[in-house]
Amino acid sequence: MQSDISGTVMPVLRILLDAGESILAETGEFAWKSSHISMQTVTSGAGQSGLFGVVTRALAGGGLFMTRFTAHSQPGLIAFTSKIPGHITEHDLRGKAYLVHRHGFIAGTEDVRMELAFQRNLGAGVFGGDGFRLQKLSGTGRFWCSLGGEVITHDLAPGEQIDVHPGHVGMFEESVQFDITVIPGLRNKLFGGDGFFMARLTGPGRIWLQTMTPSGLAHALMPYLGTRGE
Repeated sequence: MQSDISGTVMPVLRILLDAGESILAETGEFAWKSSHISMQTVTSGAGQSGLFGVVTRALAGGGLFMTRFTAHSQPGLIAFTSKIPGHITEHDLRGKAYLVHRHGFIAGTEDVRMELAFQRNLGAGVFGGDGFRLQKLSGTGRFWCSLGGEVITHDLAPGEQIDVHPGHVGMFEESVQFDITVIPGLRNKLFGGDGFFMARLTGPGRIWLQTMTPSGLAHALMPYLGTRGE
């Protein structure tokens, strides 16, 4: 299996499958493929099967269904495109685990497991809201994810902390501790425009921060959309 990520602000992921190889992708991610590569919509996949497993994957931000692409008798190409300006990144698990924003996963090999990453403290679970739902990706294979805008990586030293607006948390290694902290000051909360909560990431481990979020893009485009009949 070989992969290539090309393009700039709207990148394309192309994966060349050898005969007999398969990958699993979120439904709706497919862009184009070789004609002889088969598509199969399945409920099992990403390490989950059965009703509980499928619901767990859906809660993590994945769908109830996934698509398996298989090259049967000869090699073939499958391509996926980015839905918002940003980057597509490739990661080799090798027994490690990553936590990714809930719409980040694009595709992965059959030995990648996706599950809901429950928050590590009561504050995150109660106050974090939908934006703090994370995908945990583990196993021994490769996966590809989509991050919005520019991507800034940083290696946190043990005990080093950084406070991040929730939407800008792209992904991080499982060794990084994830907590919720409240923005200080009543005036900041009410008039600052940044919400009430921040994500606090504590090292050791690598983090990937994204400069654009889907909600931020939608907010920026709203003044130009107009209304029906204009």
